[in-house]
Amino acid sequence: MAKKKKKNSWIGWLIAIIAGIVSLITGKSWTEWDITQEVIQESNKQADTERMEIPLMKQKQGQIIQRTGYTLSYDAKNKTPQWVAWELTKEETRGNEERSTEFFPDPDVIGTKVVTYDYSHSGYDRGHMAPAGDMKWNKKAMEESFYMTNICPQDHNLNTEDWNDLEMKSREWARRYGKVYIVCGPIYTGKRNEYIGEHRVKVPDAFFKVILINDSRKQCAIGFYFENEAGERPLKEYIVSVDKIEKMTGMDFFSALPDDLENQLEKEILENLP
Repeated sequence: MAKKKKKNSWIGWLIAIIAGIVSLITGKSWTEWDITQEVIQESNKQADTERMEIPLMKQKQGQIIQRTGYTLSYDAKNKTPQWVAWELTKEETRGNEERSTEFFPDPDVIGTKVVTYDYSHSGYDRGHMAPAGDMKWNKKAMEESFYMTNICPQDHNLNTEDWNDLEMKSREWARRYGKVYIVCGPIYTGKRNEYIGEHRVKVPDAFFKVILINDSRKQCAIGFYFENEAGERPLKEYIVSVDKIEKMTGMDFFSALPDDLENQLEKEILENLP
């Protein structure tokens, strides 16, 4: 099975070294300098951002990091991803790689790196955005799904119940229709101002997930909106239009579709799951 494109890790290391030198010379964190966005933009030029699952940003883009099984945009301010995107194929749902048991700081992050202990005794789960269950097809993909850049503080009940239900449903759709395109991430509405850990990871108010099925038998784009709290509700109660998620996040999803088709699919609110 062909591996998906990866970001050259040496770029991240080089940028981290430059950032460290700036910090030593000036006594200030690299995030305080205008050069930061320039460095991130230069790094982002190495990323493959034209795939169907990669959203366009209407606001400031974070650091794009490409992994074996997913791509993400990292929000250095909130210490969580802005978005995580991946294509899940029928073949990839059949893997048998064992789930990892350890979380790791992301070696390619520019600046401060979140560690697993930032979540200890916080009352929140280390909630995967791209789930480990979607990465069983490749050992490295599985390991990278446990990088802290793919993790958000998530209500335990949400993580183990409704969010998990949607992950399993997505794999079912990939098996049925051959592949699905998925984008998810945190939403910050301003309702709460809560941080956890030494590195001050911001707790999301909610989460989104958008899924595209683009098969000859079925074409639909489904949006889901979850408050970061216990739910235990049927998945169809979380359905919203993709247009609504775009307005909430400032992202443009599935822009590689023909405009007419994209507009048609994204305004629909499905009454029932496929």
